Amino acid sequence: MVGNYTSATKFYLVGFPGSEKLHHILFATFCFFYLVTLVGNSVIIVIVCVDKRLHSPMYFFLIHLSILEILVTTVIVPVMLWGLLLPGMQAISLAGCAAQLFLQLALGTTEFSLLGAMAVDRYVAVCNPLRYSVIMNSRTCNSVVIVSWIFGFLYQIWPVYATFHLTYCKSNVVDNFFCDRGQLLKLACNNTIFIEFILFLMAVFVLFGSLIPTIVSYTYIIATILKIPSASGRRKAFSTCASHFTCVVIGYGSCLFLYVKPKQTQAADYNRVVSLMISIVTPFLNPFIFTLRNDKVIEALRDGVNHCYQLFKR
Repeated sequence: MVGNYTSATKFYLVGFPGSEKLHHILFATFCFFYLVTLVGNSVIIVIVCVDKRLHSPMYFFLIHLSILEILVTTVIVPVMLWGLLLPGMQAISLAGCAAQLFLQLALGTTEFSLLGAMAVDRYVAVCNPLRYSVIMNSRTCNSVVIVSWIFGFLYQIWPVYATFHLTYCKSNVVDNFFCDRGQLLKLACNNTIFIEFILFLMAVFVLFGSLIPTIVSYTYIIATILKIPSASGRRKAFSTCASHFTCVVIGYGSCLFLYVKPKQTQAADYNRVVSLMISIVTPFLNPFIFTLRNDKVIEALRDGVNHCYQLFKR
């Protein structure tokens, strides 16, 4: 029976309301999104690794961004898909819930750190092109990536520990399709005002800590581009940043609505929609954003397809 617990040892995910037919439609839709996300980001990783024309800092960061997108969506979507096939609510253990929340937050933090680094990379490429290869050398790029991954995982240890150190005695039913922190805090018997405030400050630090360098970088980038006399030159300079800028707008916009609010216990339907944007829509769109707006990637893809065609033709 799902009811009041002295301290919950498992949780039940409500998932999506609606009929069984709606669940099957959602399953097919999200499964399609997930497969395209896996294939699209995997293709980017393979193309960048294989094609020497793409061996530059920007595409090195893009590899790690694609890896992060695959991992972020894999942490959430398979559990959600399985829940859509079940007749009732989906059970998840306390340890499983904690692991899912930790991985989601840690990977998200790593991604924002990487997006901030990519903005600085674009700033150096546009505003200081003559020193680009010196500043953004392989040692610098490797250090940035390693620090981003380590920081992302270490930073989220305390928030997840604090969340699951609470006593869950009101209920063990989580009104979302994954272990959403906001909904978990609603179930706690403890007074969560202080922990919600600390979590708010930590979310602000992560998001604005990477957003401020991005804003400063793009301010200088735009100022530099506007000084270019020819329209074609301005277009070419901006095209090198357009993909990253689009990714920043979608990613930061979604997370600002979900995490940067003093009251973490937001309405379930609101959290559900924004969570879908972060875990499904954004990873699905990123391969298209970084390929359709990038001539080098399109050319590398075309050459790769032609090469595969020639191999199968023999």
